Amino acid sequence: MNLSRRTVLLAGAAAALTPALPLPAASAAARDLQPYASYWYPDSLPSGTPGAGITWRSLKSWRAADDTDLAFNAASVPLAARFTPTPANTTARSGQARVQSLVSFGPTSANPSQGAPTADYYALTHWAYLDELVFWGGSSGEGLILAPNAPIVDAAHRHGVPVLGNIFLPPVAYGGQLQWTRDLVQKDGAGRFPLAAQLVAVAEAYGFDGWFVNAETGGGNSALGADMLGFVKELKALSAAKGLRVTWYDAMTVNGTVSWQGALDSQNQEFFRAADSLFVDFRWSRASLASSGALAEQLGRSRHELWAGVDVESGGTNTSVDWDAIVPTTAAHVTSIGYYRPEWTRNHLPASRTPGDFHTADDLFWTGSSLDPSAPDTTARWRAPAVSVADRSTVDALPFASVFNTGHGLRWYEDGRVGSDTPWNHLGLQDRLPSRRWAVRTDGTRPTVAFDFEDAWRGGSSVLVSGALDAPATLELYATRLPIGPGTVVELTHRADAGDVRIELAVATTEPGTPGQAPSYTYFPVTGGDGWRTATVPLTGLSGTVRRLAVRLTGGGGQVRWRLGGIAVRDTAVTPAAPVRPRITDADGGSLRFAWEAAPAAGPAPRHYELHRILPDGRRRFLGGTCQRAFHVGGLGPEPGESVARFELRAVGELYNVSPPARLTHRW
Repeated sequence: MNLSRRTVLLAGAAAALTPALPLPAASAAARDLQPYASYWYPDSLPSGTPGAGITWRSLKSWRAADDTDLAFNAASVPLAARFTPTPANTTARSGQARVQSLVSFGPTSANPSQGAPTADYYALTHWAYLDELVFWGGSSGEGLILAPNAPIVDAAHRHGVPVLGNIFLPPVAYGGQLQWTRDLVQKDGAGRFPLAAQLVAVAEAYGFDGWFVNAETGGGNSALGADMLGFVKELKALSAAKGLRVTWYDAMTVNGTVSWQGALDSQNQEFFRAADSLFVDFRWSRASLASSGALAEQLGRSRHELWAGVDVESGGTNTSVDWDAIVPTTAAHVTSIGYYRPEWTRNHLPASRTPGDFHTADDLFWTGSSLDPSAPDTTARWRAPAVSVADRSTVDALPFASVFNTGHGLRWYEDGRVGSDTPWNHLGLQDRLPSRRWAVRTDGTRPTVAFDFEDAWRGGSSVLVSGALDAPATLELYATRLPIGPGTVVELTHRADAGDVRIELAVATTEPGTPGQAPSYTYFPVTGGDGWRTATVPLTGLSGTVRRLAVRLTGGGGQVRWRLGGIAVRDTAVTPAAPVRPRITDADGGSLRFAWEAAPAAGPAPRHYELHRILPDGRRRFLGGTCQRAFHVGGLGPEPGESVARFELRAVGELYNVSPPARLTHRW
């Protein structure tokens, strides 16, 4: 990779391009109870002392039993299975090019484990096009090995996307030390690589899916190259036994030197053979990708296990890319795509950016200038993933529900009311979101469709449809594989803010016969009224499997503003059991660590947990939610005249039905 891009990470100044994540207010003597995402050096530490807010740790000495923040950092959502519906358009293909993203969600150090009180965050939502996410980062002054924080893994897993931690051995010019490479590939007395086993243990304990290995420290020799190859082979063998993955970055060659090839060739093919996939450096050309794909197949591997690097850190959708070298429109795809730093969609915006501004830019990146994957702009300079890659879905079992929560917001809403007016982000609370944003079929003027953050039924966002609606418009929501039983119903929570609009639920039980074709829908009327309304629609007359869920909107003249706050498909609704043994495990002033256990009763696991404070006047204030069974809250203090703070913890089910509260107190 071009060294000029390294200065942000290597100088420890990642905040220039990553979210401003506030540290908890604390006195100089107070203990910092805020848990952070974990990072390590392989073994030996730098000379000197770490900077403010940085903790130097050795991966070799890590033990899960000694990791006091593990409960906050371990993901809890299993990796969901995915299926590929009939593509939304005629150019997107399944079974060919895949998409990998290398994303820096925050700085290496001081990156909160469970979200933060700001809505300004790279809240990735277009998971349907992704096949692998790399938790990018690392700094010679902070740490080189990064474990993804739990909210990102939980959101990705909900959408069927594996997440890899990052191993970054920096160039010497930017602080890299060859000793760190030697530390990583050190052997024990039996000739094994102990840090390979440590990496697998970390991934298992933290619940993510493997490692991205990026060795860019120069000065090595053939002996070091041989040791690195042996290390990668052992890491892969140990990882495969646990269902984990290894991706190798095109930097170090088999002779131990660093020489970016921009291709799969004799200098790096053994590393590719030892790993699951290879990120091909940006130096690729049309000829080198063609030869790389051919060589991969000669080695008995898929050419789509090669990620052709596309650097969008500085240019985003303005980046000039030879797309036909990777995903030609008139021939088979040559390789897969590896995006480097697509969080440009947030970072290039002014500091006054809103969540809506970010999602507008992000939709343009992933869907393209038409903002409709069923009608993509195939002539635009920027070839969005929706043009070439078929979307996937994980909505294949009952019950299913979504409140269209993107994982960040300006406020927190509960049943249409504000539960907290504090901005927030926590990707673990993100819903499974519509994959085709936004596919609208109409013979009239296409309405505007977007996530909106000014009002919501639950969480931080709703879907807002606005426009003239001079002809009926069908908004496709979800591709599904949901069985229809005698009691299956669909619930829609919605609200008309302006104009006269008639709502119908659209359900398809068959796949379209060809890519780009509209599904064959059956329409059911949906009752409306003033304010938020939840309409329950029995699927009378249908049998088999729900393949598509959509809504059809018909205007009565004039401009319309209509919100969709939630959708659920269910046979029955089981209320989750309350969590047990809620407790405060540590406290320092207004900084509290909470812990609890899941109820032992049989039944589905909670979707997540929510913590509220009960104020002296009886009002409930939302403090946060998490998929873990531990949570930190900072900045608390006694209310006037209050000597004991009261809290309520609830389990939330897949249908957003909540358990009875588990109560606990804290004396100030």
